[in-house]
Amino acid sequence: MQKTFQVGAKTFVLDQEKAEAAFAAKKVINGRETMTFNLLPLKYQWAYDLYRTMKANHWEPEDVPMGKDIEQWRDTKLVSDVERWIIRMGIGYFSAAEGIVGDNIQHVVRELVTAPELKLVLGRHAHEENIHADSLLYMISSLGINPHECEAMFEDVQTIVKKNEFVVRNSRNLRRDLDLTKVENKQLLAKNIFLFGQCMEGTQFYGLFGMILSLYRQNKFPGIGQMFRYTLRDESNHIEVFRNLFMDLIEENREIWTTDFKEELRATMAEAVQLEKDFIRDCLPVNAVGLAIDEFLSYIDYIADRRLEGVGLASLNAGVKNPLPWLAEMMDIKKEQNFFEGRVTEYQKSSALTNASDDDL
Repeated sequence: MQKTFQVGAKTFVLDQEKAEAAFAAKKVINGRETMTFNLLPLKYQWAYDLYRTMKANHWEPEDVPMGKDIEQWRDTKLVSDVERWIIRMGIGYFSAAEGIVGDNIQHVVRELVTAPELKLVLGRHAHEENIHADSLLYMISSLGINPHECEAMFEDVQTIVKKNEFVVRNSRNLRRDLDLTKVENKQLLAKNIFLFGQCMEGTQFYGLFGMILSLYRQNKFPGIGQMFRYTLRDESNHIEVFRNLFMDLIEENREIWTTDFKEELRATMAEAVQLEKDFIRDCLPVNAVGLAIDEFLSYIDYIADRRLEGVGLASLNAGVKNPLPWLAEMMDIKKEQNFFEGRVTEYQKSSALTNASDDDL
């Protein structure tokens, strides 16, 4: 079918069949390559919807006052050594991890997917990792922490080194020319998306999230806690981006969804869980300040099973319960009271199509 437009002396003929063929050629990988970045018509509606939600959730670190945090950090009577260590571990680990995630999105996943709307949402995802990295810089400078200490932590604390290497070695394997018509290379990409979305951002981030937000509940480090709340809201969207991307990649390439590959992914999650539990023991070497190690260890089992079930894989610890149900409350951050002026700041703009769900916790 063709449609003709007559404009003055000129005639323009638009070929609908060509347009429909271009739409049909949209795929997660091995799709139509184009430099025009033409989003419409949308094939992956979820990607555009999540992009809109993520954009509406935009925040800047400098929006969050750090005066109370600075005061508490300087007062040795207000803050225990264990609490200081948790903050140092949080800043030390995430200052490396957020950059690793952003780099993998830009230089691996976004380079390999072909549909423009997928590139769009991944670009926003990478931008949010920059915001998170910036927030950590803001925390470090506000508290007056020597930045070399952070570098030393992700170079010398072995549980941080092992967590980072766990994801980096997979990312390295994809930084080369890949023939994505081969099953093994499709599986390598699928594993990368699963590893970064469900294992790293979806599971390995949550031990420290829980600890820092536990301090926040006790009115300790309110600025840092607030930034971690915003980060946690972002992460729930990131997990969903990578979950949808993974599911569509599998749906379009069913030959990779073998029994052996499913078990490989479950084993990858099991390794992620063990690394995270070792890390939690370093973050919280003793039960203190209202924090119990066993609760955080159980929480990692719980959250890992949620991630596995979310992509159609069998759980590792069937029946495990959530020992930290209060964490869901931390997602409810549509409106926040300004620390100093008492005015309401709306971080979730009305243009958002959907809200981050408590089910992501």
